Amino acid sequence: MSTETVAGSFAHPALFYRDTDEYLAGTVPFVRAGVAAGEPVAVAVPADGLAAIRAELGQDAGSVRFLDMTRAGRNPGRIIPGVLRAFADRHPAGRVRIIGEPIWAGRTPTEYPACVQHEALINVAFHGRAVTILCPYDAGRLAPEVIADARATHPVLIEDGRTRTSDAFAPEQAIADCNQLLVARAGAAALTFDAELLPAARHFAVGQAARLGLAGRRLDDLALAVAELTTNSVVHGGGSGTVRVWDEDGQVVCQVEDRGLLRDPLAGRRPPLRDQLGGRGLLLVHEVSDLVRVHTGAEGTTVRFHFGP
Repeated sequence: MSTETVAGSFAHPALFYRDTDEYLAGTVPFVRAGVAAGEPVAVAVPADGLAAIRAELGQDAGSVRFLDMTRAGRNPGRIIPGVLRAFADRHPAGRVRIIGEPIWAGRTPTEYPACVQHEALINVAFHGRAVTILCPYDAGRLAPEVIADARATHPVLIEDGRTRTSDAFAPEQAIADCNQLLVARAGAAALTFDAELLPAARHFAVGQAARLGLAGRRLDDLALAVAELTTNSVVHGGGSGTVRVWDEDGQVVCQVEDRGLLRDPLAGRRPPLRDQLGGRGLLLVHEVSDLVRVHTGAEGTTVRFHFGP
């Protein structure tokens, strides 16, 4: 198996595995090659995978950054800025290697489109950079549709120890397919706002979320997200918008709609520049939410965010 690329180029292979032996055979040599070459290496996978890789690496594990993806990447929209870019940007000289497993058998159907979108956007976020991001997929437990989507979002596929180019690679189409219309639950509490009603919109959303059981720091985080998005609606989304709140599967769901258009597919996923004053609103929403979904088009933009207890 080889994932090596020429200096300065980006590589994004998908590794299909069916058991622990195949998992380790596909990940551990990748990590050891990076350590031997003096390259920074990070492993961001679910806890079981972390334990297996760490044990197999032995002393080499001390040279690797380990992250539990079920926590660091609970919200798929947080992975590029908070995991991948956060690590790669700390090592701007030379090649960086990362193993990232954002899709596992416990992902919910609600989360899944955001995972596919994330995998497709990696190709945009790291184009031209000297970074290799290896993405394992449990082909023995994940649905066939998930594996098919992986073939569309990864230019290189590794299976049964063999590496080949994906003839289904189409990240732009995957991004477009994930730009799904977001229709609020019927009967969701709603408030239309403009510049004068920004405080009222925040108080409304916080009050509804508290009524649905959200409390403490999670309620404070929701207040921050609502404040950022409603302000964006007034400044960039036509001067007004609508905020809606409801409960779904034990979570509080909030949605902000306006007439704006998001033209940057990486909006909310670019780490801010050191001296940057604005443009952090959607990034902050990704940081504090358990899941964020966005739909944008000629009719406007909807941002939906989920908060668990």
